[in-house]
Amino acid sequence: MSSRSTMFRRALAAAGVAATTLLAPSPAGPPAGAAPAQTAPEVRTVASGLEVPWSIGFLPDGSALVTERNTARVRRVTSTGQVTTAGTVAGVAAAGEGGLLGLAVSPTFATDRFVYLYFTAASDNRIVRATYQNGQLGTPQPVLTGIPKGTTHNGGRIAFGPDGMLYAGTGETGNTALAQDLGSLGGKILRVTPTGAPAPGNPFGTRVWTYGHRNVQGLAWDAQGRMYATEFGQNTLDEVNRIEPGGNYGWPIVEGSGGGTTYRDPIVTWTTAEASPSGMAYLDGSLYVAALRGRRLWEVPLTATGGAGTPRALLSGEYGRLRAVEVAPDGTLWVSTSNRDGRGTPVATDDRILAVSPDGGGPVEGTCVTARNSAHVTAGRATAYFIWVRAVGSNQYIGTTYATTSLRETSPGTWTRVDAC
Repeated sequence: MSSRSTMFRRALAAAGVAATTLLAPSPAGPPAGAAPAQTAPEVRTVASGLEVPWSIGFLPDGSALVTERNTARVRRVTSTGQVTTAGTVAGVAAAGEGGLLGLAVSPTFATDRFVYLYFTAASDNRIVRATYQNGQLGTPQPVLTGIPKGTTHNGGRIAFGPDGMLYAGTGETGNTALAQDLGSLGGKILRVTPTGAPAPGNPFGTRVWTYGHRNVQGLAWDAQGRMYATEFGQNTLDEVNRIEPGGNYGWPIVEGSGGGTTYRDPIVTWTTAEASPSGMAYLDGSLYVAALRGRRLWEVPLTATGGAGTPRALLSGEYGRLRAVEVAPDGTLWVSTSNRDGRGTPVATDDRILAVSPDGGGPVEGTCVTARNSAHVTAGRATAYFIWVRAVGSNQYIGTTYATTSLRETSPGTWTRVDAC
């Protein structure tokens, strides 16, 4: 036994604490709130060779329409991976973060055949709609014009809510004052009728639903009809917000949680390196958030009251920058990569549409991870009692939190110490 260990045990004895008690296994297993054992999403590449796919919208036949930001094309992608061009949208002025962005299929598509698009034009960002028939996109007609545009922070996500109204996330284009200006459409979540008029019941009698936003690129509703949005932070914290009509979400005064009652606090925050959140979808009790800079898909479990549990990172670093996420008719998540947007490192098959089953692959049996023990604890592979750490499942003592250990998952939820990975 080292002299350091002997001195530490003597100190514990002097305090009346048995060292063997501290080293004893916890009879209750992992502490409450610990992250679950790692699981492997099942991932299938649906389509490849796309150019910055920004938004995905499913048609009644199970295929999807996908926008390409820089080419202004709308592509049709089938579940078997066939890709065709439905049309190129006239008037798109792609530059910086602008271009052909959001897409939403009309909730009454079976009768009206409308597809809604959000794009950057020469003088503004705007929402248009066009018919889609016989595999071809018709001539777009304006629905809402005059949304501020910029090289960055153009927002662009559009979606129909459970109420049949069209919602749009906009950005403040780098002009932070727009976010708090109720007379501007920038830095807002808008709610309009399918023809672009202010929706009945809007809190200010205008198209504005909420304000104080920096750059909203993700919108989703849970099974109870509660609305959520993603928010790009500046240098500190990205957010997922629960959206309430008339709410002020704080930008540029607040980034992250501000406390008090003036501004609404997010239900989740991440550092900007972990997220830079874009598209979002709801599936089976969780929000799924596509992260650009974070290069992962975040799962955010929701509580019964609409709050958030502990987020779980999926696909970390495996596919690069992730942009759009949408629930497919078969219950998988279609996720687009964004590695050709000028900020990624594309491979030959980029950009891609992936079909992801978050828990479809089950536990990652055989996975081996070498990491500091504190990281094993954070990831749910081990539990800590004071500074002593034991592997989950096998309950093997693997050292202190600052030691480095290799763990292999030998069966679902059971991690065992090995000499090396």
